[in-house]
Amino acid sequence: MRSYVISTDSSADLSEAYLKEHQITMISLSCILNGKIYNSENPITPKQLYDNIREGAMPTTSQVNPEQAKAAFEPLLKEGKDILHLAFSSGLSGSCQSARIAAEELQDEYPERKIVVIDTLLAALGQGLLVYKAVQLKEQGASMDEVADWCEKNKDYIASYVTVDDLFHLYRGGRVSRSSAVLGSMVGIKPIIRVNEEGKLEVIGKVRGRKKAIQTIIKDLMERIRDGEKTVFISHGDCLEEAEAIKQKLITDYGMEDVQIEYVGPVIGAHTGVGVLAIFALANSR
Repeated sequence: MRSYVISTDSSADLSEAYLKEHQITMISLSCILNGKIYNSENPITPKQLYDNIREGAMPTTSQVNPEQAKAAFEPLLKEGKDILHLAFSSGLSGSCQSARIAAEELQDEYPERKIVVIDTLLAALGQGLLVYKAVQLKEQGASMDEVADWCEKNKDYIASYVTVDDLFHLYRGGRVSRSSAVLGSMVGIKPIIRVNEEGKLEVIGKVRGRKKAIQTIIKDLMERIRDGEKTVFISHGDCLEEAEAIKQKLITDYGMEDVQIEYVGPVIGAHTGVGVLAIFALANSR
């Protein structure tokens, strides 16, 4: 079987330890904070980012460009490896298009190799969960074409539920409308957000109070989770205690067995702000 590598973007919010253990190539988007650019070469921790946001900082981000993608892909091709790249949603970033441009250019230079770029239409640990499932299949012996086919068929079944404390972070970055942001600023009203079929953020509900928002996203996801699925990913914007409580509830009340928690990383966290909570699982639909 042809040798291949799975790659993704830093928007997938997978830990450095996981990436290293499973030999996943990661292409870094950048976070711009207080005039400084942070990425894999000049990292900032999520905790540092959220502390700066609490102090009033307004971070922004920049997408992967074609040259970055090309620089990440080419050494792998020179090693005789094919590449399966699971890209950040095209509904939220141009990073996927940059990867496709790089792949097209490199395909001409390395015609004996194969590069497949999949627009996951996902973000954060939803994108990370698709990578996680792809890695499992690869390590079970599946070929790149088999893994790519599975990802294309199942990416539309990864459900993403998100609640944030302040929707104006998402509005400022153009991720939600002003009316949605105004809704989120109303006293005691918390939005329920999903990543829709176009890979964009969509406000799908509103509830009064954070506790009710968390209860709602857990209940809705567990009602739609795929039969037999026991893996749930949780991500948080520096509110680990709440994430741990969600994990315990999923294990105790719903029998989940593989529940993993990660920070919402700097790339996504720059737009969601402090206090974001999200849960992700393979479900019957998005």
